[in-house]
Amino acid sequence: MRSIVINAMIVTVNAENEVIHNGSMIFEEDTITYIGESPENLASFDQVINAHGKIVMPGLINTHTHAAMSLLRGYGDDLPLQEWLEQKMWPIEGKFQEEHIRLGTELSVIEMLKSGTTTFADMYNQMDIVADIVRQSGSRASLSRGMLGFGSKEMLTQKLKDTVRFAKQWHLQAEGRVRVMISPHSPYTCSPDFIKEALVIAKELDLPIHIHVSETEREVKLNMDRYKKRPVEHLYHLGVFDHPTLIAHAVHVNQEEINLLEKMGVKISYNPGSNLKLGSGIAPVPEMLKVGIRVALGTDSAASNNNLDMFEEMRLASLIHKGYHQDPLAISAKIAIQMATRYGAEALFMEDEIGSLEVGKKADFIILNTNQAHFHPMYDPISHIVYSASGKDVQDVFINGKQVVKYGEVLTLDEQRIIFEVEQIVNQWR
Repeated sequence: MRSIVINAMIVTVNAENEVIHNGSMIFEEDTITYIGESPENLASFDQVINAHGKIVMPGLINTHTHAAMSLLRGYGDDLPLQEWLEQKMWPIEGKFQEEHIRLGTELSVIEMLKSGTTTFADMYNQMDIVADIVRQSGSRASLSRGMLGFGSKEMLTQKLKDTVRFAKQWHLQAEGRVRVMISPHSPYTCSPDFIKEALVIAKELDLPIHIHVSETEREVKLNMDRYKKRPVEHLYHLGVFDHPTLIAHAVHVNQEEINLLEKMGVKISYNPGSNLKLGSGIAPVPEMLKVGIRVALGTDSAASNNNLDMFEEMRLASLIHKGYHQDPLAISAKIAIQMATRYGAEALFMEDEIGSLEVGKKADFIILNTNQAHFHPMYDPISHIVYSASGKDVQDVFINGKQVVKYGEVLTLDEQRIIFEVEQIVNQWR
């Protein structure tokens, strides 16, 4: 299958943030083979996609979420994190059956695909269900069996065994679209010994670590009380950062910790919408970027956000720090779009395959409908993508060279059936 996109404004998000006006992109099967001017002869192509007047850009990468929790969107809002978790989320999640995981994940995948997210990192349990939905939907994902360090020794051992089984069964499956990471939940929910056991597995299977760190001041205080160390230093001394690691949040980190994270090459998933809504605080992102840390973006779950629109996260990431630092240059649009794409690929250790539109990378791209008032006049397409666009502007989505959204409709999952079943199953909680 040899395909070409023609007449497009191609926002490559390569290292130079190059924009090609009235350009073309050729992809063969799942790989981009050419970007540049339109060839004169189109007869040799199996598929010609005319993107006249539209923006073509890399698919967005959501580096931290809990997809099944979309069933709890709006359930327990306006509470601080610990109360929200302990009194609302964890009790009801303890009642989740396979059907809840399936429907919540399907709902999230539809929302992400329709809003231009082509790759997501998910941390939850019963991950075989999630992996199978990724396979069916055509999505790309980095999946983790999230492991809370609670329960008996036998329960903890079983969690570790389940993680190993899942990783061996699913890593690089579904045409290579499924990757696996190892995820002890956090330093405050997992003992040092449990984190070390998870690290051994990660090293044996050669898979990265994905862990929550310093989301709230309370977590930092707990860590100091228990271990006499702040969370970043604590994980460093456990040897976690000797291994490829992605940490979610990093809201409450000081300059010493920032320097340590940079030294160890740790990646950050910044979740501005969730951090704001839970009142967790504002991460020192400009300081992280300044020392060279790769800060990517994530939504966290739809229960704490309450949507999975990565365009919104881009805009928030930029505007929050402009206002907070009283500096309009704190995070520019050019950096924000990198955080949602290129830096996201680096955070998931997939930068050789996705994150930008370049020859040799996977054909993961989205097409935005710019024939709308809020896109005009267009002086700078990157500025419009970050400050004007939303997920509702996504018209078409391609992953691995296959179209999964066409004119705003998901082709691989039955949206109306899923919404109907979701409404039936959550009636018990109203």
